[in-house]
Amino acid sequence: MNQDRQAILYGLGAVALWSTVATAFKVALTWMSPLELMWLAALVSWLLMGILVVYQGNARIALNSGWKTAAWAGLMNPVAYYLVLFAAYDRLPGQEAMALNYTWALAMAFLAVPLLGHRLTVKDITAGLVAYAGVWVIATRGNVFDVHFADPLGVAFALASTLLWALYWLLNARDKRQPLVGQWQNFTVGLPVLTLLLLWGPGFQWHGGSALAAGIYVGLFEMGIAFILWQLAVHKVSRTAKVSNLIFLSPPVSLLLLFVVVGESIYPSTLVGLVLILAGLGWQQTRQP
Repeated sequence: MNQDRQAILYGLGAVALWSTVATAFKVALTWMSPLELMWLAALVSWLLMGILVVYQGNARIALNSGWKTAAWAGLMNPVAYYLVLFAAYDRLPGQEAMALNYTWALAMAFLAVPLLGHRLTVKDITAGLVAYAGVWVIATRGNVFDVHFADPLGVAFALASTLLWALYWLLNARDKRQPLVGQWQNFTVGLPVLTLLLLWGPGFQWHGGSALAAGIYVGLFEMGIAFILWQLAVHKVSRTAKVSNLIFLSPPVSLLLLFVVVGESIYPSTLVGLVLILAGLGWQQTRQP
């Protein structure tokens, strides 16, 4: 099996897991608060990544360097990003939170202008207009000429999550740490902060085995294994676009799972808005002639 085929298989594995994320979030949040879910998932992910760092023989590197970056990066991811994202999923239907969160790639392109000195192309601008038209359709649930959101705060949380995620990756553009080591260090910084927030806030309550399993699933797969598979895919592939485009398979599968497992009725506005968002993203990723 050649390198590209291996990379595509790893990429498909990551996308398959990410396709279950919206459903897993909604199921877990029926029992737990966003902060409880965040703490449990972060703990599971931290343990998994720690085991892998030791297995790879990188424990000395992880303990002795990179903590200056982790000090701020850990507050962004996992703390700020996932708390805002889970708050969006707690308030919005999973289909809307998932679709709105997909605009992070466009947010990155726009934020790169002031932060990295990049220049916007005509393609970036037109892609943004198309995708954010989709955001408007979803946020207004199809009433595009009526400036009224069903849950303005939920929409704000979802869009804020895209800004945080894009900002995190832009600020990490010069991060020299190995990806897995860096993620473990970030979670090492973030987990005590989440623990303090949990103790000062709602505390952690026992919600039953199903809630525990849902939280473990989120930490194990969304934050852990999917990240590792995607890193392997990007590392092995000859051209990044070969795997980056696989992410477009995730939204339709996510909507199907939300319908079948959670029982969400899929709004026509979500379908229209998601098509516009994916069209904008697809246009942005096409190569310049």
